[in-house]
Amino acid sequence: MQNVAHSPATRNATEETGQMPVLFGGDTRTETADGAAEQQPQGPDFERIQGSGEFVALRSRLRRFVFPMSLLFFAWYLAYVLLAAYAHDFMSTKLFGHVNIAMVFGILQFASTIAITVAYVRFANHRIDPQVEDIRVRAGVTE
Repeated sequence: MQNVAHSPATRNATEETGQMPVLFGGDTRTETADGAAEQQPQGPDFERIQGSGEFVALRSRLRRFVFPMSLLFFAWYLAYVLLAAYAHDFMSTKLFGHVNIAMVFGILQFASTIAITVAYVRFANHRIDPQVEDIRVRAGVTE
């Protein structure tokens, strides 16, 4: 189980009641015409979640990782393709034996893909998933 960082407001509510407050769920009771309370199925209030500061911060944090990493990888891939297409002499330079620069760059494409995947998984596990779990708990989602 991961430790989830809570905002001061939710931390105080958690300490007082022992439970995380459900702040993003709808009211489960509605009054009928005769004044009796009727139970309605409760679900997350997606509009409140989307407008919350926690969700906005989560999206911003994710974008600050994903967009630069995607642009970096795209630039690296484009450079490889352009070098292969237009710099034949450079790419065919032998490094040792039958191994040339093009082969090394091709293998580095796979290595960089794996490195980006590993970096994203670590980032998501440490920086994204705890915030997602906090939002899910506050929305009353237990799945």
